Amino acid sequence: MLTMKIGVISDTHLNISDDRLEKIVEDHFHDVDLVLHAGDIVDLEVLDVFGDKEVYAVSGNMDHTSVREIFPEKRVVEIAGWRIGLIHGWGSPSGLEEKLLREFEDVACIVYGHTHRAVNAVRDGVLLFNPGSPTDRRFAKHNSVGILDIGEEITGTIITLD
Repeated sequence: MLTMKIGVISDTHLNISDDRLEKIVEDHFHDVDLVLHAGDIVDLEVLDVFGDKEVYAVSGNMDHTSVREIFPEKRVVEIAGWRIGLIHGWGSPSGLEEKLLREFEDVACIVYGHTHRAVNAVRDGVLLFNPGSPTDRRFAKHNSVGILDIGEEITGTIITLD
């Protein structure tokens, strides 16, 4: 069975990649097969930090028009036979997971952001995975990113950065 390691990031909130983001990618995403970015990229130049790795992304509420023109607000990507919903999120964090579950049908995992708080939990048979924010700590105690390991099942790992 094909196994894949996916780097998951959200809420970078940068206009251009910086040393901190470059170190995160070097330390934690150097061996990933591809990257999922769950929005609030802010500017497209930030994605240059991933080099030649394939990046699937969605736009978030803080993204510039240039990002919104290229990336949808939500999408489903199929990776190694698994359907993964990718969305940023919106509004209050209270009840967000319930709203997200209503946005997708027939997915094994929903990757999202918006709250800056890491989540790695199964609800209604769906893995809800929020990598948190690697750069902004307004709403969370720690900065973080995530890894999804995909094979016979999908499992998530949150990597605390500080």
